Amino acid sequence: MESDHKLTKLSQTLRKNQTKEENLLWYNFLRRYPLQFRRQYKIGSYIVDFYCHKARLVVELDGSQHYDPDGKARDALRTQYLESAGLKVLRFSNLEVTRQFQGVCEAIDLSVRERTASLSNRKS
Repeated sequence: MESDHKLTKLSQTLRKNQTKEENLLWYNFLRRYPLQFRRQYKIGSYIVDFYCHKARLVVELDGSQHYDPDGKARDALRTQYLESAGLKVLRFSNLEVTRQFQGVCEAIDLSVRERTASLSNRKS
C-alpha cells in the first residue's frame, strides 16, 4: 500500500515537472485529442508518460537515459509487462518529438484509430 502511495506522489511530481518534449506533445496535441489521454499515469508498478484507455495505448517519450544498456533492459521489461496487459506501447525519442512533431502526432493518431477499430470489432 505504501509503494502505491509513493507511486501516486511520484506521478503527481512528474506531471508538475514534465520535460519540454512532454509539454510540447501534451499542450499541442494530446490535451485536445478527441479521446482522452492521461499524463504520467500509473499502470501496475509503472508510470507511463501518456495513456489513452479507450485505445489501450501507451505513448512513451525517451530521453538519452533510455538508450544505454540498463535503460534498454528496463524499457524492455516495462514494455513486456504493458503488452502482457493488452496495451500497445509507442515509443518516440525526444529528438523525434522536437524535429518530427507532425509525424509523431500522425503516428499516434493512426495507432489510436487502428486500436479503437480493432477493439470495437472484438466487442461485436
